[in-house]
Amino acid sequence: MQVRIAIIGDYNAAVKAHQGIPRALALSGEGSCRWEWLHTTTISDAPEEQLAGFHGVWCAPASPYANTRGALEAIRFARENRRAFLGTCGGFQHALLEYAGAVWGVANAAHAELEPEAADPVIAPLACSLVEKAGEVRFEPGSRLAGIYGTPAATEEYHCSYGLSENYSRRLASGSLRVGARDAAGEVRAVELDDHPFFIATLFQPERSGLSDRKHPLVNAFVAAACDIA
Repeated sequence: MQVRIAIIGDYNAAVKAHQGIPRALALSGEGSCRWEWLHTTTISDAPEEQLAGFHGVWCAPASPYANTRGALEAIRFARENRRAFLGTCGGFQHALLEYAGAVWGVANAAHAELEPEAADPVIAPLACSLVEKAGEVRFEPGSRLAGIYGTPAATEEYHCSYGLSENYSRRLASGSLRVGARDAAGEVRAVELDDHPFFIATLFQPERSGLSDRKHPLVNAFVAAACDIA
């Protein structure tokens, strides 16, 4: 059975991550993986029927999205229906927004890029921009990410200016959603959901490995998880 992946995002051929995702999936899927870009404006407030035929959902970078609600609904679908989920960069930010509202009970969970006047945004400006930067990420001992990479740390690439607010990062100390990786300064750079077959979100962009025709362990693991669901 061929694995079907929904790529949630507003495709732009000029965006490096958008160039990289199909290449990364092709390398990891080795011919068994089929993907489809779903523009956020096409995703309804109840996307169960639209997404039911997909085994994995990848929420792509390049936000703000044309339809934020559509992106959040797709993430909710993957979380509640136990589809393999990978969120990168903007997908990381919106996975946290969806979880904050639905599970943590944060009323009007805000993203500072969309609501710059928000008093307590879940997603806030980074102290230092990570646009076109690379840096070390350190995996939490015992995390799924540590097992996927098989190393205590790795160097990854970024293109972002927003991340999880320190006011909310302490919530990851308990509950099912927890820290998967931090940077050298201790800031959260990846999260993973324990009670789910595969739900990982990273502020960094593993898909960029596809631009140099390299398989990436996280993309490999995502495709494998989607295969298990298929």
